[in-house]
Amino acid sequence: MCGIAGHFSAKPLPENTPDLLEGQLQTIVHRGPDGNGQYVERNRGVALGHTRLAINDLEGGCQPLHAVDGRYVLTTNGEFYDFKQHRATLMAEGDRFYTKSDSEIAIGLYRKYGLDFTKHLRGEFAFALYDKGEDELILLRDRFGVRPLFYWVSPDQTKIVYGSEAKSVLAHPDVPAKLDGKAALHQLMQTIAPGMSAFENIVSLDPGYFLRIRKRNGKLDILKQRYWDYDFPYEDDRPSKVDEQEHVERIREELIRAIVLRLEADVPVGCYLSGGIDSCCILGLATGAMQSPTKAYTISFDDTNYDEAPIAKQMAESMGADQEVINLKAADLYGENYVKTVWHAERTFYNTLGVAKNLMSKRVWDSGYRCVITGEGADELFAGYPALKRDMFLHGLSHEPDHVRAEYQQALEKTNSLFKGAILAENQRSHPAWEKLCGFTPSWLQPWMDTLDLARPLLSDDLQHELQGYDPIEEIASRLDKDMLDGRHPLDKAQYTWSKCQLEGQILNWGGDRVDMANSMESRPAFLDHHLAAAAVDVPPNLRIKGNVEKHILREAVKGVLPEVLYKREKFAFMAPPAHTDKEKQMKVEELVSQYLNDETVSDAGICSPEKVSRFLTDYRNDSDATSLVRKDTLLNHLITLHILHRQFISS
Repeated sequence: MCGIAGHFSAKPLPENTPDLLEGQLQTIVHRGPDGNGQYVERNRGVALGHTRLAINDLEGGCQPLHAVDGRYVLTTNGEFYDFKQHRATLMAEGDRFYTKSDSEIAIGLYRKYGLDFTKHLRGEFAFALYDKGEDELILLRDRFGVRPLFYWVSPDQTKIVYGSEAKSVLAHPDVPAKLDGKAALHQLMQTIAPGMSAFENIVSLDPGYFLRIRKRNGKLDILKQRYWDYDFPYEDDRPSKVDEQEHVERIREELIRAIVLRLEADVPVGCYLSGGIDSCCILGLATGAMQSPTKAYTISFDDTNYDEAPIAKQMAESMGADQEVINLKAADLYGENYVKTVWHAERTFYNTLGVAKNLMSKRVWDSGYRCVITGEGADELFAGYPALKRDMFLHGLSHEPDHVRAEYQQALEKTNSLFKGAILAENQRSHPAWEKLCGFTPSWLQPWMDTLDLARPLLSDDLQHELQGYDPIEEIASRLDKDMLDGRHPLDKAQYTWSKCQLEGQILNWGGDRVDMANSMESRPAFLDHHLAAAAVDVPPNLRIKGNVEKHILREAVKGVLPEVLYKREKFAFMAPPAHTDKEKQMKVEELVSQYLNDETVSDAGICSPEKVSRFLTDYRNDSDATSLVRKDTLLNHLITLHILHRQFISS
């Protein structure tokens, strides 16, 4: 795992380019503390930079990497799996390599296949590949967006600046630092539109896309192209007869292969372990593959309603794992740790789970490990979230009697009552843009529509005027490809839209890469393997959610490694206890409020009205309704973190 940054220009670069590039790299040194490298050709307008976290080829894998014939230069962040097989094949065909690094196969595959090399890349990655022969740059991001990649294009279209994190783009003096007003509203409501960053004119490259950047008539010609998407079959094309066991065996086979590949490293590999099926089956299958006890890391909260550590402990004991439990209290989740997590995430968050995961990745590093396999992506592939179940019950079970669907729905509401206001809306919402796009408004979006109703009135008069007529819900819908939704089952639509918005923008951000790499620790989400995803989309909706059981097919595929209590357990949202749940957390969040939501700070940021924020805080402190407090807790976190962002990146 590493960090990349650089710039590419249609004009020659200035003499101080190496210093400018070093400034970019220093902002992301946490992503790669083991090495630092540059490739600069000023007359060609090329500057590629790399910070290295050594995972494979510890001695010889420094970057930038060069083709043996000198034509190609590569800097990459991430991991390519199956690399040994690719190396052997390419060498049999006459290619040669300088290093034993997995990253170098991208050069050989590009030489062999051109832009079709994407079909052969397996893993999680973001990279820059410069072709000297064509004088063009390729910027590419993995299929699900596990690894981040941001870029800015100059107004005159002569220069592009890119980096693994937005802060490395902002470090270039040509890039203005300003929070984006539209993005601010999106963050307050929770859901950033695909491609948005928190900063004006800094773009997050979409997962499964690449940029091909060439020089034409003194400017850059930038082609953005999709090479992969999360493609569900048309409902009419699904077979009428289904062999459930066949699907079970295929999912098991692909999941095991994905885990075994992610155990490949020149350093020890551990596992994150919560009380959910996803991480527990990862631990169980990894233990089988390694034939030895596995190192496991578990978060424990000081609130039994949110703490999954007891189930995780049971799983660890059943596998003989060497488990470390990180016990977190209010003092850990707020204060300095909270502020640091915002700097790494570069976006707002609604819950302190990101802070908790930041602290867990630090424990991994401190314990001598720098690589773990994680369970992110299982809910996206196998329909694990409560909102997806709700959409299945409302829109995907037309063959079931009304009373059966009502029973399922009632059971869902009862078992998820703790999360009303954040994960599930208490009342059905609808939006015309989404009705046109999907035929219904996905349940995952509806609680954030409720939050938007609270957030928008808090904006300053100037921003209210600037955003007059702007509909963030419609904007999110406009950035999704309707062709990937038409003709699909309602559950497929719900999973696809969630994955395009919340997976990349939230779970893989402040719940994944950004808080793991904050401590130079590489996370490898085995479920987000595109071969496993191809098997998962073929699973019929009624085997992903069978009756009232979510992730049914996954449960059956891995039940042999799960304790019975976990095999039968309903999905439980992994969240940190909100601030309103105890006095100590209330005190800690009030300290942040006094520092970042005081009238002077709010006025300086210019995003919200100090008077309206003050009234919101009064309403929050006087509220006693559980659902309302959950919603206001999420908005309070967004307000605090948005103003922390302003202080860290704009006004500092």
